[in-house]
Amino acid sequence: MAGVVLALVTALLLAACGGATASSGTVVADGELTAALQFAPRSGYAIDTDDAFVLTQLGATETLVATGEDKQPLPRLATGWTRVDPLTWRFELRPGVSFHDGTPLTGAAVAGALTWLTGTAAPPRAIRGIGLTAAADGESAVRLSTRAPDPILPLRLTSPNTAILAPSAYAGGPATPPSVIGTGTGPMRLDATQGAQSATLTRNDAYWGGRPALARVQARFIPDPAARAIAIQAGDVQVAQGIPEASLAELQATDGIEVQTVAAPRTVSLFLNQSAAPFSDVRLREAVERALDRPALAEQALAGAALPASDLFGPAVPWGSTERPPGTDVDAARALLAQAGHGPDNPLSVRLWTYPNRPELPTLAAAVQGMLAAAGIESEIRVTDYATLEPEILGGRYDLFLLSRAYLSDLPDAAGVLASDYTCDGSYNLDRYCSPEFDALVAGLSSITEPARRQEVFRQAAAKLVADSAGVPLVHSQDITAIRGVSGHVPDPQGQRLVTTELARTG
Repeated sequence: MAGVVLALVTALLLAACGGATASSGTVVADGELTAALQFAPRSGYAIDTDDAFVLTQLGATETLVATGEDKQPLPRLATGWTRVDPLTWRFELRPGVSFHDGTPLTGAAVAGALTWLTGTAAPPRAIRGIGLTAAADGESAVRLSTRAPDPILPLRLTSPNTAILAPSAYAGGPATPPSVIGTGTGPMRLDATQGAQSATLTRNDAYWGGRPALARVQARFIPDPAARAIAIQAGDVQVAQGIPEASLAELQATDGIEVQTVAAPRTVSLFLNQSAAPFSDVRLREAVERALDRPALAEQALAGAALPASDLFGPAVPWGSTERPPGTDVDAARALLAQAGHGPDNPLSVRLWTYPNRPELPTLAAAVQGMLAAAGIESEIRVTDYATLEPEILGGRYDLFLLSRAYLSDLPDAAGVLASDYTCDGSYNLDRYCSPEFDALVAGLSSITEPARRQEVFRQAAAKLVADSAGVPLVHSQDITAIRGVSGHVPDPQGQRLVTTELARTG
């Protein structure tokens, strides 16, 4: 890729983060906001863990690169990038950016932050195994190199784990986690944290993207979805993420509350263990698929809080399918069962496992059980913590497993999830699916740089999984947020941005 230079203004960057802006009332100058967040920090806000998502959501930290609705790279702390040679990229830094401690953003600061990250015992998934090295190229640029040609390095730098902290954050040395208090570049400065309960942020008046509307943000981490719904209904918070489907109708009927829904890059799938009987028999995998009514699962079992899935990827990404899947075909399912030697005198009996951490999964398991029974498949449900089930699932000692899986959790490119979840040697290949043709398709992505060509391969891969009955995608998740007395909130399906310069209180 020769000479790719992006020069977009701040307004475009902010507009790229999502859909329509919700607003109500008159903006309150220097307002304060309390938000109920779905996921609490689990590792002391360590930048090299999933806690990094909390920091970007709250507007405390920023990455070199952002993404738009088309899942392609956009400027953030870097204004443009050029591929110098097959192994090296040069990133130009945004001028006039200061860290929250007052020090300037420089090539040396960026190189130091990324070098610390790559030197951790377990580098984040977005950059793991690529041999990333970083070196300053003067005051206003940095050069990044990889062990092998990497066509999507800019997209890797959208991961919240690659957020750039001030040099002072690393004062404890390479073995000490960097401090995130007052060392970011975002619109809000992280001032204090109270473990996994809450965090306090104040406005960064020197923010390069313009003066934020909010003067103060209080984040409350509330794992219980029903408790988040109660908190916004009571007026204790102004933003509540992850609203459960059971609370939707009541919140939608409450004056002053607006419920916002956006398609998320997450699919709930029914995995079928192909490495052992009964689902080593493709006829029985097809029988399960024919027995399931995916539109009914989304629209009835989950009360419209999800979208029916026809393949792995949904409307949250430009290569996702928006085709409506067929409903149940009990006669076809029974015919396939009969071909495989199962019927009223020899019913197929299987184990159906899931976990309660996501409240929709037990609901879906019960609905799936009923649909399978209608086709003559008996299933015994087991609902227990994911950590308990994982060794059995990874070891291929299961029949059916209902899992909610984000397919863009690390970076906005599907190559990672296709390789880890569906190739013969994939580290998370729960279906135990193996197709040399599929592996070759995914391996070819390593040499494809053009976005349109990559996305076409993603579509082909998803179609191949459907044709081979490699599991059954059931529903595509939606992120549901409730707001009250707020303007400027833009839903972000990737869960990376909540507090922006435009987010404001109204009254």
